[in-house]
Amino acid sequence: MKISFIGAGNLATHLAKALYFAGHDIIEVYSRTMESASALASFVEASPTDNVETLGRDADIYILALKDSVLSDIIPPLCHGREDAVFAHTAGSVSIDVFKGNARRYGVIYPMQTFSKSRYVDFSVIPVFLEASDTDTLHTLESLATSVSDDVRLLDSPSRRYLHLAAVFACNFANHCYALAADMVEKSGMTFDCLLPLIDETARKVHKLPPHKAQTGPAVRFDRNVIDAQSHMLDSSPIAQQIYNIMSESIHQKSKDND
Repeated sequence: MKISFIGAGNLATHLAKALYFAGHDIIEVYSRTMESASALASFVEASPTDNVETLGRDADIYILALKDSVLSDIIPPLCHGREDAVFAHTAGSVSIDVFKGNARRYGVIYPMQTFSKSRYVDFSVIPVFLEASDTDTLHTLESLATSVSDDVRLLDSPSRRYLHLAAVFACNFANHCYALAADMVEKSGMTFDCLLPLIDETARKVHKLPPHKAQTGPAVRFDRNVIDAQSHMLDSSPIAQQIYNIMSESIHQKSKDND
């Protein structure tokens, strides 16, 4: 299958490489900068460009892996004159309807994972969520997705928005808590690596236990003495203190709801 990638960021880099290794023909990579386009294109033996208007018209599918805010601007000129192609975006919170009126065949390929260019990920275990404008397009996207992932599922746009929200809590917010914890542990003269066994065991537990049963700490039992003392330690960091207080209250409420 001939594929053009619109975007060369973290997700585009990993998905393009996975598809390339699966035997697909990545023919072009577009990015706002030629440097980014060239970096990915050279790896997957594609042609780089920083101009949408110079993209070829012979790809079978155009995969858009861009910031959500630019999709509605780039879709009309991209789709124009490519009526026989399939177009798919990779965004968690953008409706499939963003293509309506511009493309005949379109859909969504949403790999739910955190991606960094410098980190290898095993794409075969990443759940990939699909949505399509019609049955034939769905079959095309399924063929593409199953060539790189063993976990391919169908999900409509409203449900995918909730899934993306859940991913923000499970990944982005959790990682931000790691960043805050790193700041705090440095004040004790230690380094972040001392927290890694704790972090790893917490992650392992939720493979076996529901998250509410894996929860521990002073907020579960609402140990007011500890909570107040730790909250006061954050007096010089009002935002972190607010996060601590709200999280403690939320943990306690969740614990009560599941009693």
